[in-house]
Amino acid sequence: MGKGRLVLIDGEHYPDVTAWAVRKLGNVCCAVFLGGGEKIGSMGEMEKKLGFRVYHGDDYLTSLRRALEENEITEVVDLSDEPVLDYEDRFKIASLCMLYGIPYRGADFHFTPRRLKRTRKPSLAIIGTGKRVGKTAVSGFVARTLKEIAKPVIVTMGRGGPIEPELIEGDRFEITPEFLLKVSEEGKHAASDHFEDALTARVTTIGCRRCGGGMAGFSFFDVVDEGIQLAERLPKDIIILEGSGATFPSYRADACILVTSAKVKLEFIKSYFGPFRISLSDMVVITMADSVSESHLRKLKETISSINSSADIHLTAFRPRPLGEVSGKRLGLIMTSDDALPRAREWLEKLGAEVLYTSANLSRRKHLIRDLNNFSNIDAVAVELKAAAVDVVTRWALENGIEVIYLDNEPINIDGKDLREAILKLGRSILEGRR
Repeated sequence: MGKGRLVLIDGEHYPDVTAWAVRKLGNVCCAVFLGGGEKIGSMGEMEKKLGFRVYHGDDYLTSLRRALEENEITEVVDLSDEPVLDYEDRFKIASLCMLYGIPYRGADFHFTPRRLKRTRKPSLAIIGTGKRVGKTAVSGFVARTLKEIAKPVIVTMGRGGPIEPELIEGDRFEITPEFLLKVSEEGKHAASDHFEDALTARVTTIGCRRCGGGMAGFSFFDVVDEGIQLAERLPKDIIILEGSGATFPSYRADACILVTSAKVKLEFIKSYFGPFRISLSDMVVITMADSVSESHLRKLKETISSINSSADIHLTAFRPRPLGEVSGKRLGLIMTSDDALPRAREWLEKLGAEVLYTSANLSRRKHLIRDLNNFSNIDAVAVELKAAAVDVVTRWALENGIEVIYLDNEPINIDGKDLREAILKLGRSILEGRR
């Protein structure tokens, strides 16, 4: 076992040149050979020239993983070049280094991982590949499910979160439109994720602010540490760490669920820092799987499994779950996505509602106000608790004597699997593993 830098080398450089660069770099304990054989002889000759072990094999990532596990590596330095490595290769290497918490740098780049802390209480992370993948809806579903076996608390992070951690005891009082509008009038973002989670899951939530998001998923600034400290003082059994968009708290939870949309580009999964997120995850929930072709779903599943063969993959579709009675009512339906509107409308009408108007402009305030002004002769608005749901839609509805019915989006398996049972199993393993 060595201690020091690990260098990535190739056979497109002469061994004397590689040895010269290693001496200039200093404190190198081992190398990983990436490929290319134009200018080298045997690996034995290479090791003799360098004076330390050179890991090599058919798959450079397997060799790199072995080297990282068998040595105390302080930094991975890339002394390779094209054509042995391309951009995709380097992001795969960066993802693996992020997973092991090791800095990775080359001639003109430097990726520095954030140290992943641990919570004192059992914890479950729910992270996403980006915005509008349904992560908050899945988080609410996870929390409602885990209530069957434990007392969860959700810690969220968001661009509209409070400057200091804010506690919402969603399991103790009813969150009404009037309450949310009052919160909004106090200058807070009342549609922030911790309010949505508290409303849909009826659990205690803690909202935290964050700003900026890096390529691997870490925020520039946040107050999540303070939120975790508050959560650990509460009489709760398990902490759910909810990410924001593609950003997530810098904690290594006991287990991790990745939420991604079926509409995601495959290169965002297999390239860049997609492999890092997938490698962290015990479960991958693919949402909106009813809106793409079977061939795309198959490729998506194959790509995920090729990166993390042990990940439990679930194909799901969202079914709107109104948090109030809709039967017999004339509705205006407001959501953030055009694609989701037809299915949501169909389901609400199956529940006995008559949907007279729809709008997908919940995140576009100017267009939303125009749409609302065209609504007439309705009994209620059904709206997701996102974006302008409170400061625009709820205010308009209450001023016009119209009922507000908030909508949850519940993930439903379309692959014959049971997401609820899988979450219960994962939750039990977390709780039992910490006892």
